[in-house]
Amino acid sequence: MKIYFYHTREKYGCFSNFSAHGFELDGLYWSTSEHYFQAQKFPKTADAEQIRLVKTPKEAAKMGRERTRPLRPDWEQVKDDIMQKAVLRKFETHADIREILLDTKDAEIIENSPIDYYWGCGANGSGKNKLGIILMEVREILRHTYHTNADNSLSE
Repeated sequence: MKIYFYHTREKYGCFSNFSAHGFELDGLYWSTSEHYFQAQKFPKTADAEQIRLVKTPKEAAKMGRERTRPLRPDWEQVKDDIMQKAVLRKFETHADIREILLDTKDAEIIENSPIDYYWGCGANGSGKNKLGIILMEVREILRHTYHTNADNSLSE
């Protein structure tokens, strides 16, 4: 079985980095995983704080893609780990969406982005689907952290 997601209002919209599921990480509150991810391109700078504080994940994404800001030199090496860190914290923080993710069992999770060939599957399905892969890795981590009780409720 394959599960596709993209827009936040769809059935699996909580898998999107734009979903309104904030969390605390690195001693700060982040409105979305997109805010955290984009800010990490410019760690410990005013740019990072600006991105953290913008109202929408769309604004955070736009600011993070502006190449007028000095991108950290190791970005290509660390971006996948940073994404996993944010996604894991999001699902650790919110029991409701953690349950949705765990309920996907062993289904393949695919970000159905028509424009993103790295994080998503791209328009023709040939993309790397890195966000989907990270979600499946996070699901596996959560399986080992949370176990299902006899009544099917999750507990630590």
